[in-house]
Amino acid sequence: MANRDDILSTKMDWVTVAIYIAIVFMGWLNIYAVTYDPESDLSIFNLTINSGRQLMFIGGAFVIIMAILIVDMRFYETFAYVIYGVIMFLLLLVPIIGKEVGGNRAWLGIGSFGVQPSEFAKFATALAVAKFMGGIGFRMDQRKNQIILFVMIGIPMLLILAQKDTGTALVFTIFSVVFFREGMSPMLIIAGLVAGIIFVLTLLVNEIYLFTGIGVILLSAIMLGKKKPKRIAWLVAGAIAICGIIKSVDYVITDVLRPHQQARVKALINPDADPLGFGWNVTQSKIAIGSGGFLGKGFLQGTQTKFNFVPEQSTDFIFCTIGEEHGWLGSLLTIALFIGLMLRVIFLAERQKNRFARVYGYSVAVIFLFHFAVNIGMTIGLFPVIGIPLPFFSYGGSGLWAFTILLFILLKLDAHRMYVLQRI
Repeated sequence: MANRDDILSTKMDWVTVAIYIAIVFMGWLNIYAVTYDPESDLSIFNLTINSGRQLMFIGGAFVIIMAILIVDMRFYETFAYVIYGVIMFLLLLVPIIGKEVGGNRAWLGIGSFGVQPSEFAKFATALAVAKFMGGIGFRMDQRKNQIILFVMIGIPMLLILAQKDTGTALVFTIFSVVFFREGMSPMLIIAGLVAGIIFVLTLLVNEIYLFTGIGVILLSAIMLGKKKPKRIAWLVAGAIAICGIIKSVDYVITDVLRPHQQARVKALINPDADPLGFGWNVTQSKIAIGSGGFLGKGFLQGTQTKFNFVPEQSTDFIFCTIGEEHGWLGSLLTIALFIGLMLRVIFLAERQKNRFARVYGYSVAVIFLFHFAVNIGMTIGLFPVIGIPLPFFSYGGSGLWAFTILLFILLKLDAHRMYVLQRI
């Protein structure tokens, strides 16, 4: 049998690696476009601007890749719980000794250098979930196992919420899709989607109309179906639950959400109501993207970008630069690359020979999907602005390194999938 180094060189999925390099390179160029000043002579490599610092982060990412590929593949499963525990401990430290940036205390570091443990919690949770689900005798239909899994994803969610980083905390809800893939009843996901739809409808439609509609649907369901007491009881209970969600929306908006979060919800519903206030970010974002037309204004030629109309454009709103400078065609290429990456990850997950690797692969796919959909969705007004970066594209070392770790652990496992089979 060939040694593992030979297996790695011949079985590495170079298509995925190529997509990764393309996305990282495009992101770096667009970070430079955001900070470019035609009146200055600062080059893309200058360490005083974001593009120069991002290049350092990219160099760090390639060091991380080499380390991942060198380490024995069994390390990731063997020490999954240890890695999870260490990252959770770091999350506990953040509210105590962390640095506050942009109103959120989410960084650990010394001086100007800092890392965001919440970004690394994603791959740590993916490893721990995969380790637990890959155990001998695991069954997804057992209530005890389901509770343990939801506790696993609930711990980082709560710790990150304590840092006032609601957007990153929401990422962990996407693990429920992995649970569904491995055999959990889809009712939980369906219930979540229904609750979300009702929440949005409550913001758009008067409560009286909603209650009237629920009453009509309930009576119709009772009259047209079988008059069994158990069925009627379930229908009534469902209607009461829906009414409860409707009545809770106002409480959540006014008493649970903080002022800036309330503004984001208002901007999602009607950004034109206050275009110079809470609707500013989304309005300027859509203007920037729409102004690019079919081919865009050209690299480094974006006026919305140059005059800082869109805030946080190197991070949360990096997609605006694509739309403005490269137009519909550049946006399509960017989206195609991300979709290609996610489809490739799903393909890799499906061909794994053990459950640990498969579950981990699907965890990577859904995390990428959440970030991709929400980040681009919030730039065009489909989702509220919740501070979700675009993987490998947005400025920042913690995000780039964490997403790189996520992807290349999967590539390492995939490169050795036949070796695992031979051991078994």
